[in-house]
Amino acid sequence: MTIYNDAKGGAQILVVEDDPIQRRLLKNAVERAGYIPHLAENGRVGLEVLKRNSGQINVIVLDLMMPEMNGLEFLEALHVMGTDIPVIVQTGQGGIETVVQAMRAGAFDFVVKPVSPERISSAISNALKLDQREAKARAGRKSRSGAIGFDDIVSSSPAMIRIIDLAQRASQSNIPVVLEGESGVGKELVARAIQAGSDRAGKPFVIVNCGAIPHNLVESILFGHEKGAFTGANERHVGKFMEADGGTLFLDEIGDLPLDVQVKLLRAVQQGEIETVGARMPHKVNVRLISATNKDLIEEVKAGRFREDLYYRLNVFPITMPALRRRKEDIPHLVRVFVERFSAEQKIGHPLGISAGAMALLTAYDWPGNIRQLENAIFRAVVLSQGPELLEADFPQIAAQLPGYLTPDHLALAGDGRRPVPAEGGLSVVPSHERPTLEHPSQETPTPSYASAEGVEFYGPDNIIASTGPSGDVRKLADVEEELIRFALKFYRGQMSQVARKLGIGRSTLYRKLKDYGIDPDDPQKHAA
Repeated sequence: MTIYNDAKGGAQILVVEDDPIQRRLLKNAVERAGYIPHLAENGRVGLEVLKRNSGQINVIVLDLMMPEMNGLEFLEALHVMGTDIPVIVQTGQGGIETVVQAMRAGAFDFVVKPVSPERISSAISNALKLDQREAKARAGRKSRSGAIGFDDIVSSSPAMIRIIDLAQRASQSNIPVVLEGESGVGKELVARAIQAGSDRAGKPFVIVNCGAIPHNLVESILFGHEKGAFTGANERHVGKFMEADGGTLFLDEIGDLPLDVQVKLLRAVQQGEIETVGARMPHKVNVRLISATNKDLIEEVKAGRFREDLYYRLNVFPITMPALRRRKEDIPHLVRVFVERFSAEQKIGHPLGISAGAMALLTAYDWPGNIRQLENAIFRAVVLSQGPELLEADFPQIAAQLPGYLTPDHLALAGDGRRPVPAEGGLSVVPSHERPTLEHPSQETPTPSYASAEGVEFYGPDNIIASTGPSGDVRKLADVEEELIRFALKFYRGQMSQVARKLGIGRSTLYRKLKDYGIDPDDPQKHAA
């Protein structure tokens, strides 16, 4: 989804004004405010400019009194076109009745001539804010209707900008595309954008989840069957290939397709024809294939679960979608978009924001379910929200899964009635001389802490790594590193790949350090003799 950096992000403004002097003054005011102006001398020309720049105009500044087509007629034409671009109308002194008519016709704001540059800039800025909210709400509706384009993909991270660039190139041809990536990263969204950006836009976009169909029905669902082809088959069934004829067939989880069906799929890809079950002759189809998988298809080929010839037919233009934890720059943008969308859908009667602490919490989490999980978490929080903004407390399941993040249960362990001071990101800290202790310490409820050189301790569940020793001096780096590796091995239950990745080192480096420190990966808490 395109998110403007307010006005200065290159928003485009259409000025419809018949007076050449006023038109020039408005053009200068628009440019001074940092926007891109488009000019039209009357309503009819304005509509032509709007059509030539379809989807690019963000705000319209409209004079009401013009020859050929006046402002009210222009607004009526916009209504017929189904365009909901914010419109700022201009009027002379004493034209309030006309202004009321214009507002009823859908105008967003009005200004009285002569208009100061500051007033027109403020009106456009307010209209752009409305345009942003409406765009986000429209994206929520479009995600259900299927009319999704590249502008609907939230992207600020270099990784996703690269993905969008590749997908846009793929949309310019009928080349087979394979979208690879974990579940929930947005593969279907990119597939829909490729379709919308191609010459097949407006044609059928048919989805088949290959992993959700019983194996004995996959062939019939994909290719269809004739009447009487199966016991009890009293009617002819049109398969997904025929449904998608002229458009795009999106084969989700292609790696789950049975081997015997892969043979028929290969023929469809190679020859452009399908064999309907029970039919005497094959059918010609014109289908663009986009496949998606959360598996490593080349490993599936090596294991004999996926045909090599089909792999090379489908994998002509691979696009690997990054996991959300690899594109954290996008999380704040996604969060705001989802909060706006769900607030509108739930008809919350007030603007709903998100606190800095909650945003830090959501950004810190790795989101194993990716965007789908983030979307569900925001939806739940919005439905249960009671205040003007979402707080950390609205995401208890997320907080509970973050190592070192203090949930209300952990905070309750603090003694002497002292309350830890919330730190940015959701972690709580207390000065070392005020460290809380447990009245009844036990193996099940340890009081671990992190100590920093500034005398501040971070305490959280099952984490004890101090930066200063008993003498008060800073500990040796090697000692801290050894303790961190031991903790990581325990925390990730000895999964070496995950330990290495979370520590930011290679597996060979991890194994070397285990040897250097004498750490037993099966018993990381056992110290070397």
